[in-house]
Amino acid sequence: MNIAIVTGASSGLGAGYVRELDQGKLIKEKLDEIWVIARREDRLCALGKEVQTPLRILPLDLRKNESLGILQALLSSLHPDVRFLINAAGYGKIGSWKDISLEDASGMIDLNCRAAVCMTQTVLPFMKKGARIMEICSTAAFQPFPYLGIYSASKSFLLHYSRALGRELKKSGISVTAVCPYWVKDTGFIPTARKETTGGNTIRSFPLASVTDRVVRWSMIDAALRRPVSTPGLVCSAHRLMSVLPDGLKMDLWELIRRI
Repeated sequence: MNIAIVTGASSGLGAGYVRELDQGKLIKEKLDEIWVIARREDRLCALGKEVQTPLRILPLDLRKNESLGILQALLSSLHPDVRFLINAAGYGKIGSWKDISLEDASGMIDLNCRAAVCMTQTVLPFMKKGARIMEICSTAAFQPFPYLGIYSASKSFLLHYSRALGRELKKSGISVTAVCPYWVKDTGFIPTARKETTGGNTIRSFPLASVTDRVVRWSMIDAALRRPVSTPGLVCSAHRLMSVLPDGLKMDLWELIRRI
């Protein structure tokens, strides 16, 4: 049984990847099922009505260790051939250190870092030559971002993990693509990042933000080409080129941009 596994599949980029895998326009791969993981079961069920490929609904909170145990048991029972693993679960919070609760600080690290690594470690034994892993990072991974500090640090971790893992897996024929988009305006990320934090307006606007479909299509092409890093847009591509600049200079530029 050939399957894909997508985390964070209830909305945003995760749901966008599910739709793209179902249509199979950019990567031709016969999938018997797509396993979709997120906390909101109702949204996963609604997504299942939009697509033709059968979805296996797994309403799991990846911040909880028992969720990974459930997935491990299911994989061990069915022994599927996992052709895609797309780790799209994650969130961020905007504000200074004093604006971010301890719960959110640890939650970002748990979901953006620990859960992504544990998902990958759990699923890899069920992947064979030709399979693809996509770790959804962010252009925030390319530099320190004051007022988005924990999130950007977590995505920098995921980017470096992805690059190293990709090199380890090179001889096995399993590719790893770190996807580093700019702001995506038609997902829940920005409202969630601003919600319930007194520092939510420290980033005033999000100019030149991209949209889900464009990010999904561009990054799937990069995954099809087995590129180690995908910067799905002009802004994040330029930002990646600027990563050679000193961090202090990049943060000075960010101070100007966040006030626009």
